[in-house]
Amino acid sequence: MSFFKKLFGTQQEEEKEMTKLNIGIILGSTREGRVSPQVGAWVKELADKRGDANYTIIDIADYKLPLLGEAGGDVSGAAAWSKAIAEQDGFVFIVQEYNHSITGALKNALDYLREEWNNKAAGIVSYGSVGGARAAEHLRGIMGELLIADVRVHPALSLFTDFENGTDFKPAAVQADSVNQMLDQVIPWSKALFTIR
Repeated sequence: MSFFKKLFGTQQEEEKEMTKLNIGIILGSTREGRVSPQVGAWVKELADKRGDANYTIIDIADYKLPLLGEAGGDVSGAAAWSKAIAEQDGFVFIVQEYNHSITGALKNALDYLREEWNNKAAGIVSYGSVGGARAAEHLRGIMGELLIADVRVHPALSLFTDFENGTDFKPAAVQADSVNQMLDQVIPWSKALFTIR
C-alpha cells in the first residue's frame, strides 16, 4: 500500500467512525391508552446501550397530522414531520395490529412524505394478539413502495405473554436478543444506503 493511500485511507476511516447514523424509532399509534410509548422506550434503551447510532423516538402524535388531502385540515405540523424524517438515516417502526393491519395514523403519516423515506433501511417491532405479524407484513408492502429497505429480523411481541393485562409492557427476556439482532441488520443496511443518497 502506498504512503498516500495509507495516510488518506486511515483519515477517511476515522471520519466514518466519527459520524454516527441517526435512527428514528417511530411510534405508530396515536390513540388514547396506547402502549407504544412503553415499547419505544424499551427499544431505545436497548439501542442506546449499543452506542452504534443516535437513536431518537419520533412520536407521530406530536405532529397532529390531519388526514392527507382533507379540506380545511391544519397541516402546520407537516413541515416539522418532514424535517424529522429527512434527518434520519434509518428507522425502527413500533407497529400495532389493528384489524389485521397498521393503524390509520401510521399509514397517514407515511403517505405525507415521499423522498424523505427513500433509500433508507428499517426494522419493525410489532405487537398484537399474534405478535402483530399481519400488520408488519402490510407495512413491508408500503415500505417497498417508499423505497425503504426492511430487514428480515422482526421482534414480534404478544399481548398475551409480553404484556400484563394487555397494558403493562413486560417483555420476555428473549425479545431483547431479537431487537439487537434486528439492529445488527438495520445499522449496516443504513450505512450502505447512505452512500446512494
